[in-house]
Amino acid sequence: MIRYSVFACLVLATLAGCAGPEGPATPLVKANVLPLAIDPNFQFRKVQLTFFDPSAAPLRVPNEYASFERSRLTWGALDSNEINQRYGNYFDFFWRSRETSDVTVRLEYRQAGLGNYVMAKERQYQGVRGSRKSSFQVTGDEFLENGRVTQWRVLQIVNGRIVALRQSFMWR
Repeated sequence: MIRYSVFACLVLATLAGCAGPEGPATPLVKANVLPLAIDPNFQFRKVQLTFFDPSAAPLRVPNEYASFERSRLTWGALDSNEINQRYGNYFDFFWRSRETSDVTVRLEYRQAGLGNYVMAKERQYQGVRGSRKSSFQVTGDEFLENGRVTQWRVLQIVNGRIVALRQSFMWR
């Protein structure tokens, strides 16, 4: 009986660390230029991009996937102001680290209203090994004032060096 309760406590303690959502990404005032040192031990596995603005692309025919995504993104919004704050670009990056290290994932992007000015957000992970997911959002006032994200690139940074990157075809 005691072995089962100890096992249950270990399982709950392990899952408790995974239960909470990530906090907001840290916006950078200026994205510094870093040296490129691609390492095969670090890689981006998958990129999932979502753009949410019903006025930009109204549904002309019923589409279950698009309807579900809109419902998911507006879940819990109580009024039109809260729905407007959820308009924007959503980025999910699935990545892997084959060796234990401190990894910073940085999203650099340009928006339609800012021209060539590069904005950046970061997430930091301590002692990471294995597969992870990093999510970023360009929503709310940032999206409503500066427009849609036109170009992006995502970097894995270890010890001040870029060890993996992925970018949109428009990035220059």
